Amino acid sequence: MTMKRQKFYSDNHFKIFLKAYDDAIEFYRTRKFQSDSVEEEEMLRARFFQRMSLNKLLASYTAGVAIPELSVILEELVSKYEEWQSKLEINENICNISPLAIGDYVHQYEECVQIIGFCVLLHRTDLLKRFVALIDNAGYEGTDTLYEDLLSKLISGRHDIDQWYHDVYSPLVQAIYSNTKEEAADHLKKYCNQWYAAFRDAPWHDTHHQGEDGSYVGYWAIEAGAIAFLYGIDDSKIDHMVYPKDLVEYARNYQPTNNSQVSRIDGGQPCSRTGHWFTPAKSDSRQHFQQGEIMPKFSDSKWGETIWYWSGEE
Repeated sequence: MTMKRQKFYSDNHFKIFLKAYDDAIEFYRTRKFQSDSVEEEEMLRARFFQRMSLNKLLASYTAGVAIPELSVILEELVSKYEEWQSKLEINENICNISPLAIGDYVHQYEECVQIIGFCVLLHRTDLLKRFVALIDNAGYEGTDTLYEDLLSKLISGRHDIDQWYHDVYSPLVQAIYSNTKEEAADHLKKYCNQWYAAFRDAPWHDTHHQGEDGSYVGYWAIEAGAIAFLYGIDDSKIDHMVYPKDLVEYARNYQPTNNSQVSRIDGGQPCSRTGHWFTPAKSDSRQHFQQGEIMPKFSDSKWGETIWYWSGEE
């Protein structure tokens, strides 16, 4: 473990959380949730363990767990969302119901873009596609600018739309569409500065005052980091507590340990694997390259050097 990433979280805090996590799993192994039907009990159970898994991911990052280790926790979490959606669908008798009502509740939208952000920054496009399918299938595809812009460089067939559900995300959207590098950086900083206050009605707001036995697991604008990575936004002057700076740095310098994955390629170098790639140095950059093809280099890019990242075979 590295040094903790937020000042409100102690080593003991994390130990208490992990014990509570293990105790809850053991407790509910043989006990039922109070409910009016089998279907409701299974839904409540799936929801509980999805929340626990989400808290484990956030707590692990806050506590300083090494970034590559987060990928395993994220994979478990996406599976928990899939299970919860399945049980929710049966209990509510609504086909393809979304596990998160992103248009109605800003904190549920935030949860959604946090998960998307983790998938992006950990280079887990496989998990991204699985998670997004749960939201898309409920009718949210093509309805929100930020949601689509988080996906468009990694998933084909996304939508260009000029509307979004919640005003809190306006500075982040503006960062994507800024005319200059400086404007983009300013909007990103503004977003981070107003982020915590914007979620005063969220169930996790102000939980750091509860002490080590409380429910605080960290405050993170993961989506801001994902946008900075995807769109080449300069974050060098951002030192706000909620901004996941080391996670963004990890994404930018990612080197896979698995031979089936692909690392980044500098512009001007030959493509190492046939498929789709994107670069933060150019808007709408996602395109298909053949292995051995020279990757373009945009010397006049206002966003900096041209680095290509793997975006999948499809």
